[in-house]
Amino acid sequence: MISDDRSTAVRMLGGYLTALPTPFAQGGGIDEAAFSSFCELQVTQGISGLVVCGTTGEAPALSSREHERLVRLAVEAAAGRVPVIAGAGSNVTAHAVELARLSQRAGADGLLAVVPYYNRPSQEGIFRHFQSVAAAVDIPTILYDVPARTGCGLAVATIARLADFPGIVGLKDASGDMTRPAALRRLLGDGFRLFTGDDATVLGFLAQGGDGCISVTSNIVPALCVRMHSAFRNGDLAEAQATALAITPLTNALFVESNPVPVKHALAVLGMMAGTVRLPLCEASRETHGAIVHALARLGLVAL
Repeated sequence: MISDDRSTAVRMLGGYLTALPTPFAQGGGIDEAAFSSFCELQVTQGISGLVVCGTTGEAPALSSREHERLVRLAVEAAAGRVPVIAGAGSNVTAHAVELARLSQRAGADGLLAVVPYYNRPSQEGIFRHFQSVAAAVDIPTILYDVPARTGCGLAVATIARLADFPGIVGLKDASGDMTRPAALRRLLGDGFRLFTGDDATVLGFLAQGGDGCISVTSNIVPALCVRMHSAFRNGDLAEAQATALAITPLTNALFVESNPVPVKHALAVLGMMAGTVRLPLCEASRETHGAIVHALARLGLVAL
């Protein structure tokens, strides 16, 4: 059974959760000091939760030992102030279950489980995959639908079936379908948490009944992202729109190459961590560097 404190913390989530990159030190290992400091910065800037070992964290390139260590570091840094959501994504269900269990062992408050990639399973296969992951642990699971990366999507009917499972409490939606938040809200009620996985769609997603964003952009400007969400929730649409417009050029720059290459490069420019990524990803191009620097300069974060 899911413990009441863990379930409540994740079931009530809203606002901005930051999808954290994994900083690598010289020699290729994890830069633990940089990661812990970065988690602390995110929490003090008002972020609602930390998401570790997801796509932005280069989860496919991490060993199980590194995965567990990163979750522990995030939990220690959060110190109970915000929930820590750990990735448990794999196209092999047994491996996803292993990641889920080690994440729980490391202290995660919840899981983020992605649609199995490459295999292109049927909706029944996807259903059974998520059911197996959620049943393996005593912490809540958030589904993650990102068909551009996985090669197949999560149907609304399948989400509804999964929402009946006690351990499945929300969805990170990167499908690009802006009709889905309203449809899912009508179908599932207010208790099921709906997050966009696309920073560019936040205001529209919130207006359609969403609860927040699992964000890449908030790595760079967490306080601005929190301000935008708060303004929307307080009914100050003019402030929310103005803040969104200010953030948009940065968001655009962060996706000119595959995530997390641009965001790690931006954090390197800001001196927060090295921009190193693991193969098959590689360093940012000159064009990406230029786009990142100009976007940061527009926000007054660097000088041209």
